[in-house]
Amino acid sequence: KALNLLTTQGYIQKKQGKGSIVLDRNRFDFPISGLTSYKELQDTQRIPSETIVQLLEETEVDQALSETTGWQKGTAVWHLIRQRKINGEVVILDRDYLLKKVVPSLTKKQAVGSIYDYFENELELSIAYAQKEITVEKVTPEIDEAMDLHGDPYVVVVRGLVHLEDTKCFEYTESIHRLDKFRFVEFARRRKV
Repeated sequence: KALNLLTTQGYIQKKQGKGSIVLDRNRFDFPISGLTSYKELQDTQRIPSETIVQLLEETEVDQALSETTGWQKGTAVWHLIRQRKINGEVVILDRDYLLKKVVPSLTKKQAVGSIYDYFENELELSIAYAQKEITVEKVTPEIDEAMDLHGDPYVVVVRGLVHLEDTKCFEYTESIHRLDKFRFVEFARRRKV
């Protein structure tokens, strides 16, 4: 029964004549189904990188953000833009909006580190799940200026609405990735229905 549970959850694979083999789950660099911060991935996978806070400001929810998140227009939010530099090149651009009533203060120092560490350990927020959408999109002038794209006309965009345990959406995020640098892999196991 325990082996079947481990198989179902993707930790082991049964091989004829060899028994059960432990799968290397660390090779999945950027898991889409999980809710892991960039800093956590950087630490666990030893990615040598630098985070640059390009923008941190308090603003209000506009019509477009309200339609995306369900937040009331005019609500106070933090707008955070961070560049992720790997080997001297900006290959990821993260744009976040955070509800100010949930995250009352945010500093550049916290934004350079793990904001999830700050949310969970200092603000004691219980982050539960995220709804994610992955698209390949044409580069905008704003993205082209903020990233080192070497003329590539497309980027991968991962958009997410992040929810607390009480189901309240408190964060909207767009993580923009250079095509040639990152692959997104999901471990999927078929279950007969």
